[in-house]
Order: sequence, then structure tokens, then C-alpha cells
Amino acid sequence: MVSGELEIGPEEDRRADDARTHPVAHGLVQPLEISHIVMSVMIQPNTDRRTAIKATALTALSYRRVLGANDRIGIGLIGCGNRGVNALLKGALALREQTGIDVPAVCDIWRQHAEEAAGVARAATGHEPRQIKAYREMLAMKEIDAVIIATPDHQHATMLTDAVRAGKDAYCEKPLAMDMKELLVCVDTVKKSDRIVQMGTQVRSLPSSMGARKWIQEGHLGKVFKVEQERNGLKPYWHNYGERKIEEGDTDWRAFVFNRKPRPWDPLQHAGWFGYRDFSRGPHSNLMVHFIDLVHHITGAALPKRCVTLGGSFRYRDSYNAPDSVETILEYDDFLVRYSTAFGTSAGNYLKFFGPRGTMDATNWSGKPFTVSGKGAENPVADEMEVPLAESDNHMLNWLKCLRSRQQPNAPIEAGYSHSVAVILSDEAMVRGRRMAFDPVKRAIREG
Repeated sequence: MVSGELEIGPEEDRRADDARTHPVAHGLVQPLEISHIVMSVMIQPNTDRRTAIKATALTALSYRRVLGANDRIGIGLIGCGNRGVNALLKGALALREQTGIDVPAVCDIWRQHAEEAAGVARAATGHEPRQIKAYREMLAMKEIDAVIIATPDHQHATMLTDAVRAGKDAYCEKPLAMDMKELLVCVDTVKKSDRIVQMGTQVRSLPSSMGARKWIQEGHLGKVFKVEQERNGLKPYWHNYGERKIEEGDTDWRAFVFNRKPRPWDPLQHAGWFGYRDFSRGPHSNLMVHFIDLVHHITGAALPKRCVTLGGSFRYRDSYNAPDSVETILEYDDFLVRYSTAFGTSAGNYLKFFGPRGTMDATNWSGKPFTVSGKGAENPVADEMEVPLAESDNHMLNWLKCLRSRQQPNAPIEAGYSHSVAVILSDEAMVRGRRMAFDPVKRAIREG
């Protein structure tokens, strides 16, 4: 389980014994039991207002005890690569005092990665976390209340399914799934539970994205009819990961291959897994996924109807089999989406939303306000302008707060379902060389 997700910017069926309703409940009172107490008091025919208020106050106090305002929530990291450690673990630890978390254990099959993560956690918490190789061993730990899953793409859905069945909340890196079968099992498992799950599409939590969502849904741009992104790079991002040195004795190759077809040891596939289609879907699952999630977030659309894609390797013809270039067009009910990536040049990057009153430029999506121009529009906005930012917690803080409040986070499981459908649909269209359609009732992809 080596992680190392790409930075963004102009950058398995088992139920564990421990299925606690809340991470820090310690078996005292269940949140649902609390609400039942309140309701049983309030619906009594002779209950006066004062009694009801007392019951509510008592319940709130009890709930705070259940949540353990002064107790620490145990977070476990599964996948200790670059993304897992430098972005997610460090991001969570920076919020440790504010959110009351601890890191009792870290998990990775790559020894050096686990050691690095343990060192980071030790420096922040003052104690030595357990280093674990098998992720199910972590899921069985009663000290672990929630997990961050930052492993290779082909492991996400199964690990999240197992985590939820073990009663853990989770933050899961994108993409949620690489095929429809594992996607549906995972989504259905999460939706039947009361677990808090945040998808790792952090762009939607930026003040710029939140502001743009509000501005667009208020109708200031008119009805969006097209969205485009050009996302290029000088060379495929998997090249940098493939350069990492790894010895067979320092990892567990079979555990890395996971549910894929067994194969002989290959250090390049292990270190550079981003570039192999068994383990990732290339640009669709690691670049387009952020873009399409932002499209869903801002427009309110959820699922594409049809898709055509062309792609292949045109600049870098090497041992990797992920495409270095893709052109994808997705059709939604009210608009078209075009996504393009070409490795070989870092020029020509942009992200734009088109409406009858102008164009919203979201190219610099890393926090700066999006800009709007009415140039060429039918009914243009009066002047070029910046879209107002909206107050928003960062993505990790949003999830950590939700672990206590039990409210849904900014990118719940439905967001993972939507972005995964778009990613899988786009990739299938490329592989089959056919226009592909999604049936939202049957939850299936077919030619169409």
C-alpha cells in the first residue's frame, strides 16, 4: 500500500467485531439512543415545555460526553506515501489541538514509508505510533476510530468498504473506485451505515470553489452550457514516482498487487503504479477527477449521460501503459464538458465555465477568486469581476469537525459515486472506442 497521490494545482468481505456507533463512544451511550430519549420525552402527551427543555439539555450534555469533548479521536493512516504523509497526515496533525485527534498507528507495506510516517506522528504527538503492514490489523484496533486511506487507486474501494464494515469513519483519496462493481459495493455499504466518509477531492472545499458554487447557482452567469479544462504537463507525473528505489525485501509485493492478477516482482510497477492501468486509470483518475468533481460541485449536476474519448501514448512511448494524451467529452442534461490532457508540454492550461452572460475562469483554482468576463456573451455581465470567496474550512478540518458533529462533510460518498462514474465512463469510452452511456436506474455503463 504505497501512496503518493498527485498534488493538485498549477500541481475487501469482512465485518470486524468492533462496530461502534461513534468513534469515541466507548460503549456508553449511542447517539441514536440519545435522540430516542429526547423523542420519548417530547412526545408524551403531558410533557410540558420546561420538561422538554430539560430533556434536551440533558441530552446535549450526554451527547457531548459521548463525543468526548476532551477525548482524542484515534486516526490511523493507511498508505504512507507522499500524499498520505506530506499532505494528509501532516494536515491532520496541524489541526491536532483544535480537533482533538491522535495517531495511534500508521500502516504501509513499504517499510521506509511506514517509518517516515511514524516519525512525523511521533514528532507531533510525543509518542510512538504502531507501524502496521496489514491494513485489516489496523481496522481491528479499538484505538482507531477513523482512517485516512491514501493507497494506490485500485485499493481504495475495497479498503473503504472494509473500514466502514469495521465501524470506522474514513477520509478516502480519489478516485473512489476503478470499476462499477466495486463502486456499487462500496457506496451501498457506506450509505447503509452511519459512518462519516469524506472523499479526497479537496478542491471543492476551497473558498474560491464555495464562492463560485453560490454565485453560479444564484444565476449570475446564466445557465451554464459548457465547461472545459485543458490540463497539460511537461511529462507524465508517474515518471517521478517510478524513479523511486524499492527493494523487494522492503515491501509486500502480493499485498501491493492486491485484487489484481498475480505477477512477478516488478519494482517499476510498484513505485510507478500511477502509470499502469491495472492500478490506475491515468489522467482520468488523477487529474480529470478533480475537475469533474468541481463541475458537479459548482453546477449541482451529479451524473453524466454519455461520453466519447480518444486517447493513447503519443509523446512518451515507454513501458508504462497509461495514456499520455486524452480528449474526453461528457454530456450532461444541461451542458457539455470537455477535458483534455497532453503530456509533452506544460502550456495551454485553463478551466472555464461558459454561460450566456460570460465566462468564469477557474484556471487558478488553488484558492484565488475565480474571474468573470462578459466578452463575447449574449447578455454580458457589466464588467470584468472576481467571484466573491465564501468562508470555508479546509477539507481536512471539515472532515475532522464532522467526526464529532456527525454531520455530512463537503465531499460525502455521493460525490465519490459521481466522480467515479464519470472517470469509469470516460476510460471505458477510450478503451472500447465507442460512445458509452450511463444508466442511472440500472447503475450500469453500456454502449450508447
